[in-house]
Amino acid sequence: MLDLDGVLIEGEEVWDAVREQLVRERGGQWAAGAQAAMMGMSSPEWSSYMARELGVPMEPAAISSETVARVAARYRQALPLVAGAVEVATALAGRWPLGLASSANRPIIELVLERSGLTSCFRATVSSEEVARGKPAPDVYLEAAARLGVPSERCAAVEDSASGLRSAAAAGMWVVAVPNRRYPPPGELVQAADLVLTDLRELSPATIDRLGSGS
Repeated sequence: MLDLDGVLIEGEEVWDAVREQLVRERGGQWAAGAQAAMMGMSSPEWSSYMARELGVPMEPAAISSETVARVAARYRQALPLVAGAVEVATALAGRWPLGLASSANRPIIELVLERSGLTSCFRATVSSEEVARGKPAPDVYLEAAARLGVPSERCAAVEDSASGLRSAAAAGMWVVAVPNRRYPPPGELVQAADLVLTDLRELSPATIDRLGSGS
């Protein structure tokens, strides 16, 4: 299982900039910890947060729609792929059925996979807007495993953020941490992961084989 933002694309910065711009344009009050607070939330959750906590005078559904449109426009101009993302995903997909478990909205997931040429690599993709709860709840990972037809305890999840690491662990998966440099997760969460990498390019089928064998 792979996450999207922070694992395949450097998307957190884009979401951060777009949300802050929307809040300020609509007369809300942007807070320094807002992006960290919203990381992992599903779109109903973060759009409600923006309305309630940041004072955006719009309905949550409208906030979500406008934010997604702006993020998509930026990705169409330039897709901020993580170095090695295409090669790593392609190699993993050549060995196992690959799933994507993301907090991004469905249109963003499909746009990123299409523009990166990775659509065919993923047998199952799940947005947290399609499950009851966003990360750190395990719902999105459990749903992705179910769609793959694989027990969650036989899956490995690659994550970069605090909410993502908690979500994968709660789903009972092997947890591979590639800590987000801009929004680093707490050290204790990283240490609790089954495998810690400093760069996505360190991830390979052989790495996962060793993880599964306990070596």
